[in-house]
Amino acid sequence: MKKTLLFAFLLLFQFSFSKPITETQKLAATCKVWGFLKYYHSNVTDGSKNWDEQLFQILPKVEEAKTSEAFSLVIENWIDSLGEIKKQESLKPAVKKEYFDKNFDLSWSNNKELFSKSLSKKLKFIEENRIQEKQYYVAYEFGSNGPPLQFKNEVKYADFKWTDKNLRLLTLFRYWNYIEYFFPYKYQMDENWDKVLNEMLPRYYTPESEKDFNLAMREISVKLNDTHASTSMPQLFEYFGDKFIPVDVTIIDEKAIVVALKNDSLAKVSDIKIGDVITKVEGKTIAEILNENRKYVEGSNEPSVLRNAYWAIFNGKTPSFEIEYIRDGKTSIKSINRYEYEDLKIQFPDKEKWKILEGNIGYVDFNELDPADVPALISALNNTNAIIFDNRNRPHEVMYPIVDWLNPEEKEFARFLDPDVNYPGRYYWRKEIQKCGKSNPDHYKGKVIVITNEKAVSHAEFTVMSLQTVPNCVVIGSQTGGADGANYRFQIIKGFGSSFTCYGVFYPNKKETQRIGIVPNIEVKPSILGIQQGRDEVLERAVLFAKNGK
Repeated sequence: MKKTLLFAFLLLFQFSFSKPITETQKLAATCKVWGFLKYYHSNVTDGSKNWDEQLFQILPKVEEAKTSEAFSLVIENWIDSLGEIKKQESLKPAVKKEYFDKNFDLSWSNNKELFSKSLSKKLKFIEENRIQEKQYYVAYEFGSNGPPLQFKNEVKYADFKWTDKNLRLLTLFRYWNYIEYFFPYKYQMDENWDKVLNEMLPRYYTPESEKDFNLAMREISVKLNDTHASTSMPQLFEYFGDKFIPVDVTIIDEKAIVVALKNDSLAKVSDIKIGDVITKVEGKTIAEILNENRKYVEGSNEPSVLRNAYWAIFNGKTPSFEIEYIRDGKTSIKSINRYEYEDLKIQFPDKEKWKILEGNIGYVDFNELDPADVPALISALNNTNAIIFDNRNRPHEVMYPIVDWLNPEEKEFARFLDPDVNYPGRYYWRKEIQKCGKSNPDHYKGKVIVITNEKAVSHAEFTVMSLQTVPNCVVIGSQTGGADGANYRFQIIKGFGSSFTCYGVFYPNKKETQRIGIVPNIEVKPSILGIQQGRDEVLERAVLFAKNGK
């Protein structure tokens, strides 16, 4: 009787482990194992294996596996074929690191529904005895002109064809693991990155068309919720159109308000004026178009998405199209022209770098100011009652000398988070806290006001963080772009360029700026009426504060 029960138990155990496994489950697990071995296994991270070819060889075996038991055996045999791993005596870093582990998660390697105990054990051994030398496929080094993160030695496949299933899966596997191990803000994404893999896999394994595959490449990068993150391909303009309208718009209350003319003459041809409120494009409301195309528009937060959505609303292939718009309270319909980008001949009006407004209030346009201008700026504005720094765009490299002048002493203003390439997926706080300012008894004594909005991204946000160290500095405007840190641009495979923020930037108290952006002390947003009246309501509010401190 005991033998019968034991035999029945063993059969039940075997059946419970050997249950069928779906194609998505197999490929998702293969993606994770392939990426893990790429960055952890000492006989792979040294570059001695053709790692892409290894994937192409294992995929047919994975496809043949019909149960979790068979799948585990395929993966185990693959790992065994890579050769012996030397046991590491000690993996303690030479310098003690303060780790940040909100991104780190290798729990998938213990998935009992997919992996046998022996396979999970092998994966754990690889983690515990990972490479401690330089990585072949990735580097994180300061001192070069570009961002410290670099994906290296990746074959670009000059003859890439979307019809090649192996290359489609390689593209996904590369990108998913880039983000899994080297995107510092993964923990802040709206969607869990594991679920994104399961959701997107069918679009790579069995895409409906070339367009479906290409747009999947765009969609998966937008899911990072990072204003720096997007994937581009030549076909993108084919799908959405390569012709642009000759004006700039801002989305307010689900309407597109004309705020500037790229080219006065071209705008006049279509009778488009600043303050026109566009409510429909080709019969669809702005809200309807946004809902259709939002998944293709990058942005850390809603203001960034709305700012970047102009092409997904107005671009097209035809030289003209129909809009519904409101002018002077009257709703009308008309046709307006589109132009190829080079035919827009965008006009950039000359702007003053700085000036003194009524009430002895200095105004500085950060977008126009160059480092060489700083000494003259200080001389001109040092005796003003207040200075308004217009940060509604990307400043040049003028932050440090400006803050040296404004601050009475040195101040801490930012912390950085770096990936540990010898323990991929883990991050650590950079030892040094970023400082600005200096001991300066002759510092500027007036009020310091910064105006900003969603156009302030990355270095612009970093600049505001430094200015916030100035005594009684006030930030006026609206939420910034929410993508602080270096923007790393790279090629996933031929024809698909991508990017994302490659290190973390926080306040000294470790408060996030990613997605949140810089939170203004006084929130002011442009209104439709204000735009139509030709007013700069944010600047007006800053001037009011400069005069009365309220």
